[in-house]
Amino acid sequence: FVSTHTSLSKAETMKNPLSLRPRRPLEKLRRHASISTLACVIFFLAVLSSVRVHVRGDAIHDTDATSGTTETEISATSTSSSVGECKDPSSSADNRDGKCRNASTDNDGIEIHRNGKNRDGSGFGPAKPSEAKVNVKWEQQEEATPSYYLNAFKIKEGDISKQQFENDFLPPNQCALYLAPSTLPNAGLGLFSGVSIPMSSDINEYIGGTFPGYDDDIHPPLWNDLHIPIADPYKTLPYRGQQKFSSWLGYVWPEYEGAFLHDGMHNNPFPSVPSEMFEFDGGLNSATGLEFYVNIDDETRMSSFAPGIASLANSHTVFNNMDRNYDSAVIGYEDLQAPWDAGAGAFTPHTGLEFTATKAIREGMELLLNYGEEWHHNHQTQEANRKKARNQLDGNSDESSFVRQREGFVEGIDKKWDALDFRERSQCPKELPTEKGKRDRITVGMAVDSSDLEDENKPYSEYRRNDYHPSTIEYDKMRFEGFDKSKKQKKGQEPPVPHHPKQITKELSDLEDHGVCLSFGKLRVGRSFKEQAGRGVFSTTHIQKGETILTSPLLAIKRDDFTIYKSDPEQKFVRDVVDKSTIVGYELLLNYAFGHSDSPMLLVPSAPLANFINHGGPSEGEKPKSNGANVFVRWPEEGSKAAQLFGWAYTNGFGDKYQDFDPTTSYEHNPWLKMHPIDVMERSGKLVFEYVALRDIHNNEEILIDYGPLWENAWNSFSTVHPYARSGYFRHSIGVPPNLYPPNWLHVSDKYEIKEIKDFESNPLKPGEVLPLTWAHNGKPVSSKYAYVVGLPEGFSDKFLKYSEEIGVVDLYNKLLAEQQGYHLPSDGFAVYKPGHLVSNQTAIGQVERDMEFFAHRYHSDQFNFNMHFVAAWDEAARLSVLKALGNAGFDVALRGIGERFGYYNLTCFHGSYMGVTHCDQSKMHSDIYATDDKSWNIIFPLITVEGTDPELDIMAEDMNTIIAVHYLKDIAYAIGDFGYHQTRPIAYYDPEEHRDKKKKPSEFPIRVVFGAYCSQVDETNFAMLRHIYDGDDPAPFADQFSQLPMKEIHWDRSTHSVSLAMPGRA
Repeated sequence: FVSTHTSLSKAETMKNPLSLRPRRPLEKLRRHASISTLACVIFFLAVLSSVRVHVRGDAIHDTDATSGTTETEISATSTSSSVGECKDPSSSADNRDGKCRNASTDNDGIEIHRNGKNRDGSGFGPAKPSEAKVNVKWEQQEEATPSYYLNAFKIKEGDISKQQFENDFLPPNQCALYLAPSTLPNAGLGLFSGVSIPMSSDINEYIGGTFPGYDDDIHPPLWNDLHIPIADPYKTLPYRGQQKFSSWLGYVWPEYEGAFLHDGMHNNPFPSVPSEMFEFDGGLNSATGLEFYVNIDDETRMSSFAPGIASLANSHTVFNNMDRNYDSAVIGYEDLQAPWDAGAGAFTPHTGLEFTATKAIREGMELLLNYGEEWHHNHQTQEANRKKARNQLDGNSDESSFVRQREGFVEGIDKKWDALDFRERSQCPKELPTEKGKRDRITVGMAVDSSDLEDENKPYSEYRRNDYHPSTIEYDKMRFEGFDKSKKQKKGQEPPVPHHPKQITKELSDLEDHGVCLSFGKLRVGRSFKEQAGRGVFSTTHIQKGETILTSPLLAIKRDDFTIYKSDPEQKFVRDVVDKSTIVGYELLLNYAFGHSDSPMLLVPSAPLANFINHGGPSEGEKPKSNGANVFVRWPEEGSKAAQLFGWAYTNGFGDKYQDFDPTTSYEHNPWLKMHPIDVMERSGKLVFEYVALRDIHNNEEILIDYGPLWENAWNSFSTVHPYARSGYFRHSIGVPPNLYPPNWLHVSDKYEIKEIKDFESNPLKPGEVLPLTWAHNGKPVSSKYAYVVGLPEGFSDKFLKYSEEIGVVDLYNKLLAEQQGYHLPSDGFAVYKPGHLVSNQTAIGQVERDMEFFAHRYHSDQFNFNMHFVAAWDEAARLSVLKALGNAGFDVALRGIGERFGYYNLTCFHGSYMGVTHCDQSKMHSDIYATDDKSWNIIFPLITVEGTDPELDIMAEDMNTIIAVHYLKDIAYAIGDFGYHQTRPIAYYDPEEHRDKKKKPSEFPIRVVFGAYCSQVDETNFAMLRHIYDGDDPAPFADQFSQLPMKEIHWDRSTHSVSLAMPGRA
């Protein structure tokens, strides 16, 4: 969709946009047909019985001309809408399809029906309004089913006067559409109607508002929405970025469910953890409630950003009250033709996006869509699990319970991990294999993780009881009874789920006081007066200088996300799906984005009307009708309703950290201005700016802003080039006014980087120093729980590498990774070697070292296009030798640093493994240790690296969304703790399959080798989990190490300050 409209011919684009309406899906056709048929029946019954049907303002009622007012229900079928023909040429500029809505009136000027005439021109007959007063009240129907919603309104005698009925339209310039805190739990902001809307009516005809002189016979809806195709689905890992999901994509309707997550493509590089662990919102990515089509001739769907109702409305399975009107869609370039007209392709051809009320909507009611069954299933499961986890700790869910304190861990550990700990502990078996049983299986030659097998399929010959099964131990007073509904709702808990329409309705006074108005009748959309501009926004009445005419939420998007790179999903290697060296175009969305040339972040408005506003050039004065821009954009002023509302929305937490809007709280003013663009881009849709009049604006004057000199120069250059000489369509962002972007948004990177690593050259780590990995852009920890860096003594890496060369491990790797004869293992293949026999100078090592056994395991090579081998000690002599070498090189300094920082009593290094690799298409995001009470670490350091290459290790941030890529650094170790998700980053030093014909010695092939030491304070809280984790997944430690407590070996002891790595085996 780089061209945005490649499927339409010139004639189709030019002649008749009405013929380009997309076909409505069959089930929608049937539904609307049935509604229309039933509406016609009721219409004739109403005429025959002289019943006047009147809908608008505060009331929906029936009156009998002779009997006065009675209590009467308005059913789902009594308010169907229709469309009449409009031949008034004066309205053609703002009439989207040559038709307008008409209303017949009686002699008193009272509207009979909002859309008065049917398609054949017939209408309702006149009737006089009742003199009685009535009051609209909510009453639930007797049946306790969701169907009561269809008949939600009942009319009783009350205090709404005849005059109020006669004043049928909203007063001019009264707000018809609000943005305010949603009535749904954890939903953030929501859309609310400022007017009552009968079922089956065109919602856009009501929420546009009115203006002085508004005549429903002449004027169509003041505005409808557009939608903008999103052409490139490859915007997230593992293809081009650092995140599983970018926040702005949550506002994009996907071509198909999950289009931007890529979970089903090859292998998902993200950890398999419960969805409630994620600290990001996937938004619409799994939604299927609305469909957007490329063109009309077929139903080819596309991903699309639809600002306005489609992106701002929330969803509910029962209380959804609107759906898209597919018949109103228009595709066309407003009489512009590519390539002759430079404007064709510079704006979206997809307009006419309107919605129909599927249920009666009362003023103040939240406008809700239905995102689809899959979205609601995923969302409800996630929320239920999050709610359960939040209340597992003594039923306490106030803010202080979000974290638990642990010595040495930064900012405490989020208690969400406790639920994951519990899940893993509950899966720990009652019996585990003995050392002999484990080796009986391993010696078959294939590795297996017994925890993945059912009990009857476990291949072990001997078992032993798990005397320390973790489910019998109470951790941190954890209680898992679930949510106690009898307890009073506490701060931080979500409000109750709505069970009645009243619960999704707010008083207009509340919306007026605490919401912002998005539509109040002063603006309309029509054909622009500007050449090549398509449609534009016009005033319907006089607007005073300094008046805020529009408020719009903003999507914050990384500049690189607008670039469309060459992509090929059929590539052999996943890492090659996106070729970032080749740019094939830019998203059409770029033309709707505001930005600064020195910032990596662009802002896209998501409010109705905002994206129709055209360029007027610099303002040429404050006199009425002066040339140039008559509107500018600014941030909300302090104390304004927009500042208060979005101060709450932006700073509000996600999931269990969500806080309800409190009108008595003074929220931070425009907090995004103090943040780094990376942080702002994680909060898309939560910031806002306003469109403000530069001067007095007269009726029917086009609303214009100044796109800036860079945009104007780019447009002039593009539009003056011969049509056949243009390269594609015009693409350029909109400039922002001076000083709109704060200095901290300029000249900064959009890359997630680690502060400590950037500072190592100027501020090297001291031996034994342990620091949390923190983000360079904001100083916050990558994870409070598991991502740390440890300083090693100078020369440590070289000393341990020398030892590894002397015992033949490096020679073994040269053969394994080059797949030499006798060393070519199958995927998950396993073999035992004596690497000492490979050493060229046999006299340099003793007999014991020469006969030491090491096992090698080739990991998932068929699954991940992966050439990685683990090598670790197989016999006792090798195990003791490796530990001694670690101690001699100075690893005891690292143990002491970790033990003292985190307050451990002791540490035991129960396992160590080499990891060597030549190429990796896609690895597996995993955690080596978990649920060990935060007392275990995988401490990884490099031995052999390939200079000049990309980063080698991916570490998952605690939000389970962001991946940071790091280089291995000499004499520096990464400490990865409980649930520390990490993976080998996709690399390609060389592929043995592609280099077999090249006559090279094994030692001449580039390889990378690192070492991981697994160390823990092993005690009764994690003894059984460690046995379970390493009961058969290779490389694995000796199971007999976990046969009893206390451990046989202690390698660092706080009480004696002793370190015994250099003398392993001592109790």
